[in-house]
Amino acid sequence: QVQLVESGGGLVQTGGSLRLSCATSGFTFSSYSMRWYRQAPGKERELVGTITSSGGITNYADSVKGRFTISRDNANKMMYLQMSSLKPEDTAVYYCNAPRFNSWGQGTQVTVSS
Repeated sequence: QVQLVESGGGLVQTGGSLRLSCATSGFTFSSYSMRWYRQAPGKERELVGTITSSGGITNYADSVKGRFTISRDNANKMMYLQMSSLKPEDTAVYYCNAPRFNSWGQGTQVTVSS
């Protein structure tokens, strides 16, 4: 059974940083690409970025490019989202996703105060 558990969200001021984590189990993590999404109140879920199975290639939404970094630790089956220079518009629930299995975590709330 594929399980994804996000953590690390919280309240931060504009310009601050946070690091989100995604713990995974139930599949061969190192074999699959992974994604981060976010959903702000009243808006559709938005793709934040993708990382390939090896971690060698990452892609980001234009809205976060240069500020967010996705990484992974295949040995420990973890994925991370390092967020810096945070803006109020980054406020959302952040989800990790394993697209191959269409599996989602419960999400972690990030709130950026102005």
